[in-house]
Amino acid sequence: MSAEAVTDRPLRIALLTYKGNPFCGGQGVYVRHLSRELARLGHSVEVIGAQPYPVLDDPGRPEPPPGAVRGRPAPAERPAAAPGRLTLTELPSLDLYRQPDPFRTPRRGEYRDWVDLLEVATMWTGGFPEPLTFSLRARRHLAARHGEFDVVHDNQTLGYGLLGGPRALGAPLVTTIHHPITVDRRLELDAATGWRQNASVRRWYGFTRMQRRVARRLPSVVTVSGSSRQEIADDLGVARERIDVVPIGADTSLFAPDPAVPEVPGRIVTTSSADVPLKGLVFLIEALAKARIQCPEAHLVVVGKRPEEGPVAEAIAAHGLAGAVEFVKGISDAELAGLVRSAQVACVPSLYEGFSLPAAEAMATGTPLLATTGGAIPEVAGRDGETCLAVPPGDAGALADGLVRLLGDPELRARLGAAGRERVLEKFTWQKAALRTVECYRAAMGEPSRRTRPPAARRPAEAPAALAQSR
Repeated sequence: MSAEAVTDRPLRIALLTYKGNPFCGGQGVYVRHLSRELARLGHSVEVIGAQPYPVLDDPGRPEPPPGAVRGRPAPAERPAAAPGRLTLTELPSLDLYRQPDPFRTPRRGEYRDWVDLLEVATMWTGGFPEPLTFSLRARRHLAARHGEFDVVHDNQTLGYGLLGGPRALGAPLVTTIHHPITVDRRLELDAATGWRQNASVRRWYGFTRMQRRVARRLPSVVTVSGSSRQEIADDLGVARERIDVVPIGADTSLFAPDPAVPEVPGRIVTTSSADVPLKGLVFLIEALAKARIQCPEAHLVVVGKRPEEGPVAEAIAAHGLAGAVEFVKGISDAELAGLVRSAQVACVPSLYEGFSLPAAEAMATGTPLLATTGGAIPEVAGRDGETCLAVPPGDAGALADGLVRLLGDPELRARLGAAGRERVLEKFTWQKAALRTVECYRAAMGEPSRRTRPPAARRPAEAPAALAQSR
């Protein structure tokens, strides 16, 4: 078989995800979009996941090219190929954290084996068991199907069950680490008040010790940004040469400008978990209170659950913002895109992000972005004053200044919005992410990669739209 034939042959991919909610949480969104694009490239993708189970898209559904919404041809990003197969295999846990009964004790008839007992025992002692127990179930499942896959792709499970290489799993392993969860642990410990809360955080994040040990033994790691690559090397001890950076993307056909959607004066939109300190929502609430002195119409729509207590709820009450802050949850992607389009400002106030998909999606709609410089956000958002306004993380005053500046300057909003959209089209699409991920698969399998070909052979197909337009 020629090297060309080996390079182009469709792959059989097992994509593992211990949590698959496709509408909230970066891991579920990643699996949903990446699996669709891998199948559109002609590969056979089997998503193997636990509750909440992933909802997979139809890879055969026609999709308008991302450049078409701007009224010009889009760059050719992927080779023409008949869609491959995309299937879901459910690998159930005990689903101990499901709503409306989180931290439940299962009935006797629900227990199937010792892994279930381990899952419950870990929960009872205040720990989070799912990465470990999912990895053990996945190992057993893959061993029973030895040889059915060309590559196994783990989406940040990092459990002991995934060690052992192709002999144990039946195929080479590639692992995505979006960012080390040790960062979340550190920030939550910093925000903890009192020894009880401190001890509770340490118990919950006990699984990060396992993830650190597993990560050091992984042969191939993929991450989504240069910032995350450095954090993985520093926090988890993974050699940098074993980490490939593959940026993820926005759905640029859905998250696209739409002149028919009117701007709502003073509307600011953010996607944030109020109970996660690293998302920085409390600083945005404080910034809103300051900004409303000069811009009384300013109001905030938070895509997330309204907190009943905690720092965010306290800040809303302290500043009298109950009527100026709205929380929405359970909306579809199309509804989210429409909401972001209607805003005059999209904001990412996070203290840290491993990538920041909300930033990419907001920029894709042409909505001007105000973002902090936490973690990898600058890699996505670009330079201050060119494609966004950038402020230091944790600085409510700087956020307020940015809000006032954007709300009061329509020309600045239009310029940043257009430049942000161009940046996403050039760098952050799911098609590009899938193509680059396949290159990582082939490297792990020891097969030739398209990257070894002369660059000139691929430039005409991959030239960014802005570059093509300038010629």
